[in-house]
Amino acid sequence: MKTLIVVIGIISVSFADWAAMPTDYEGKPFEDSVYKAGPQIIPGRIECAYFDFGGEGIAYHSDGTNHGSGELNLQPYHHRPQATSYIWSFRANEGVSVSYTKDIADFNHKNPVPFSPETNQLYVGWTKNGQWLNYTVNIKTAGTYKVRVLYSGHSTNFSFSLNHKLAGEYKIPTPTSGLHTWNRAEVGTITFSEAGLQLLTFAYNFGNNFAYFDFELVEKK
Repeated sequence: MKTLIVVIGIISVSFADWAAMPTDYEGKPFEDSVYKAGPQIIPGRIECAYFDFGGEGIAYHSDGTNHGSGELNLQPYHHRPQATSYIWSFRANEGVSVSYTKDIADFNHKNPVPFSPETNQLYVGWTKNGQWLNYTVNIKTAGTYKVRVLYSGHSTNFSFSLNHKLAGEYKIPTPTSGLHTWNRAEVGTITFSEAGLQLLTFAYNFGNNFAYFDFELVEKK
């Protein structure tokens, strides 16, 4: 009996860490030679370009071509002096379109802009209807979170699902004047009912670039 209690205790600790993750999910958290922090943490910032490993149909659904790192950024002109090969070729072999903010596009506006992103900010772009990205996230505190997004482009709808269940539907409040004019806006809230590792799915539509989401805790559960 004593041994049984110990074994159950060990299992319960492991199960608590992974309880909400779908058991059939085959994706893995992103990491590379630079980013080694493991699953992105909430509360905090979710970088859109750090979607999970696993490929089409597991970690993401896309049109199968990386129009940024795998096409546009292969041109020497898009190897901007403020960047490095790590930035302009980021995840070039993946099917999701990823690029970065550049002096020739994102920082040379003649008129005031709503928000200026950081130099070399990675983002997901060339978006189309019905595409999605998966993120293994580590929820440190269960509760309700305010959601802000750094985006450019149209006033479109998007959603978050949590462990394959719809968790929130949102609308970008204000369109920007172009895909290289950025804005950071609050779009609503999301509730995580428990802490631990969970699967967050971001589904979006045509006409935007998405850089990151900030999740700010407003009420503990």
